[in-house]
Amino acid sequence: MRKYILKRILISIVILFFVGFIIYALMRCLPTSYIENMARQKSMQPNSKSYEEWMAQLTAMYNMDKGIIPGYFAWLGQAFRGEFGDSWFYTVPVLEKFNETVWLSFIMGGIVLIFEIIIAIPLGIVAATKQYSTSDYVISVIALAGISLPTFFFASLLKLVFSVKLGWFDLFGLVGRNYNLLSASGQFWDKAKHLVLPIVTLVVISIGGLMRYTRTNMLEVLNADYIRTARAKGLSERKVIYNHAFRNTLIPLVTIIGGSLPGLFSGALITETLYAIPGIGYTSYQAMIAGDIPFSMFYLVFLSILTLAGNLIADILYAVVDPRVRIS
Repeated sequence: MRKYILKRILISIVILFFVGFIIYALMRCLPTSYIENMARQKSMQPNSKSYEEWMAQLTAMYNMDKGIIPGYFAWLGQAFRGEFGDSWFYTVPVLEKFNETVWLSFIMGGIVLIFEIIIAIPLGIVAATKQYSTSDYVISVIALAGISLPTFFFASLLKLVFSVKLGWFDLFGLVGRNYNLLSASGQFWDKAKHLVLPIVTLVVISIGGLMRYTRTNMLEVLNADYIRTARAKGLSERKVIYNHAFRNTLIPLVTIIGGSLPGLFSGALITETLYAIPGIGYTSYQAMIAGDIPFSMFYLVFLSILTLAGNLIADILYAVVDPRVRIS
């Protein structure tokens, strides 16, 4: 197992190198440029240098005067030293802005993942064990609705009902207008209240896929020969389902859950933007549309690392879930 993990890590490093280069090349080709806007603003100041002179100075400052390949290796050398530069859009160090926003998205993603598991997997098992029953049809409709609903439509519907019509929640933002006047516990509950609708949105649109996946794999396992043998030996239906069938259903589920781990840190770009929640997804979106190459580069490479790590964790969990799975 140790040799396998080391081999996978080395392969992941090679993949990450080429993925990072592709991301850097795409960032260099963005249609908008913060440097051009900054040079234009500075050239309009009294007694300032010309636009061309400012462009030459700023592009040299940010290594934008080099080609894509030399520029990438210059960025890579700085990244190894933990130097990702300053965000052009937020005018603070990239790591500082990232650390300021990522934990809010992590909290939201963790809560959503917990609710997704405790809702989708049991309902998927119920739908499989009661195939073609009323419960199965209701759960299938809910799952298909969750898969089909666009995020922006469902979020807008929730805001219309619970914010505009009922007035239970604010339309957007993380804190209310009286946040600074509240006590410490009051500020905590104020933030928690503002996160209710975004979390509900993410849970509803995410449970459908896991629910259907659980149902499909559970049905496949329930039709296996060893399940019929377990029933023929007189085992209770509960033991057949949870001690035999569900354990084998966990193997493909680990792939889905392991692949969702990067989402804990990546943020929900659309949802955070719709609700104006200052998480890492909303922050990175603002940086990208502003042509903020330093922050966008760090964020996208960070997502690549999380994806590779999630795949590695999923492969390792195979052996944990099923003792028959061993990696030589």
